[in-house]
Amino acid sequence: METRHVKITGTGRYLPGTGISAEAIDLRLGTEPGWVMRKTSVANRHFVEEETASQMGAHAAQEALQAAALTFADIDCLVCASGTMEQPIPCTAALIQRALGEEDSGVPCFDINSTCLSFVTALDTMSYLIEAGRYRRILIVSSEIASKGLNWRDKESAALFGDGAAAAVVERSAEGEPARILNARMTTHSAGAKHSEIRGGGSGIPAGSYREETAADYLFSMDGEAIFRQASRLLPDFMEGLLGSAGLAMADFKLVVPHQGSVMAMKLLQRKLGISQEQMLYIAPHYGNVIAASIPLGLDMAVREGRLERGDKVLLIGTSAGLSLGGVALVY
Repeated sequence: METRHVKITGTGRYLPGTGISAEAIDLRLGTEPGWVMRKTSVANRHFVEEETASQMGAHAAQEALQAAALTFADIDCLVCASGTMEQPIPCTAALIQRALGEEDSGVPCFDINSTCLSFVTALDTMSYLIEAGRYRRILIVSSEIASKGLNWRDKESAALFGDGAAAAVVERSAEGEPARILNARMTTHSAGAKHSEIRGGGSGIPAGSYREETAADYLFSMDGEAIFRQASRLLPDFMEGLLGSAGLAMADFKLVVPHQGSVMAMKLLQRKLGISQEQMLYIAPHYGNVIAASIPLGLDMAVREGRLERGDKVLLIGTSAGLSLGGVALVY
């Protein structure tokens, strides 16, 4: 068992605009009224107007710091854990530091990107550095703008996504406190790499080679059914490695906060893993798929609504492009 004595001491969020209804997305897609709700169950989502990813991340970070009764001066490291980036260079974490007005603080900033699992990966990775004493308090921020990269001709994926940011302050648990990470696991199966991708913008298809006829290379592409089939095969063994090897069972958890990929993905998780309705936290109807921000948005909602209290066991779980599966079991 990989127990680490860390705790989440504050969470925060930022959602741009006033929300966009499923009916408005039906109009944009040219689908019949009710199609988006039937396909996705996403009743509302948020799209940016003038906000940047770093500005959204800074707002969420400030909320998390306030919830933890801290200021930025108490933070030793800032990690941006996102699947989208504001610009290729510098890292988005540095831009968030600047948006916070802390550009001269010297606090180290870097990004961790495992697409939809970025927050889970950052929490797992950085917990070891807290446990080792390298950092005392870390601010993890997931800030996602999906709306800029959607292919509106691909109706099923375009109908799913929303923009938003969430943040969490993570620090070492005090002696005798129950809060800790119980176990974590991630596996990647790159046979599914093409199931979810944006091909253009990197060194493979550089931005400078953009042409109108290849515009789709620079937009999000997803084969939801292929992801579903691959994840369905892999989930049982993955969960045995995550929970079984640590002597845990699904019934041990007060709450399960999954990546909010799609209705199909949520049903798969519930059926394959035996998650009860009471355990499952489903935020997609309110926010859509907010990429890596989905899981910390769920955590923030659970704390705000009193569904998660100190000493409760919670499971963070999901899939991401790659195809990767990941999860963290922790005591909040």
